[in-house]
Amino acid sequence: MSITLYHHPFSRASTVVWMLEEVGVPYELRWVDMMKGEQKSPELVAKNPMGKLPILTDDELVVTEVAAIGLYLADRYAAGRLAPNLDDPARGTYLRWSFFAPSVVEPGSMAKAAGWDFKPGQAGWGEYAAMIDAMASAVTGRDFLLGAQFSMADVVFGGTLRYMLGFGMLEARPVFVDYVERLNERPALQRAEARNAAIRKEHGLDK
Repeated sequence: MSITLYHHPFSRASTVVWMLEEVGVPYELRWVDMMKGEQKSPELVAKNPMGKLPILTDDELVVTEVAAIGLYLADRYAAGRLAPNLDDPARGTYLRWSFFAPSVVEPGSMAKAAGWDFKPGQAGWGEYAAMIDAMASAVTGRDFLLGAQFSMADVVFGGTLRYMLGFGMLEARPVFVDYVERLNERPALQRAEARNAAIRKEHGLDK
């Protein structure tokens, strides 16, 4: 096993650091200077034709897209702990909210911010108000998406919610704020934040 994350702290790769810290496996961070466009280099485009971060390699395997990386890591290295087992009914909820973040929350929020003109019934992300209510329903009356058990779905979904709240991109409902406060207490998240901060400082990105 040799896990490498191609990383820049201002990219979604910063969330993957949290994922790796939760899983608890050794990994290497490979610096990619996005300001110089290194994510578009032939080496990285060969791994991800989109020319984007994050890119994670596990020996010869390449995985891209934050949700896919998280689910892969949890299934391979933390099954039963961060990912419900295949025969666990909770896996349906786990997958539901893991995919809700990139397929509904991100495009739905972009559509709202940019004032896109579209018919909600024809867009996969639907209506913005319904999206917010759905997000609230996911964490109302429970500590995490699966109840008392934290899972990788909370990194994918919760990481998106946490980012958007931090930048004022989402209504700060009390249920969201309380959920994010619980996430902030995760030692793995704190370690990831410290590691991302150290890399920002190392490369002079805090100026």
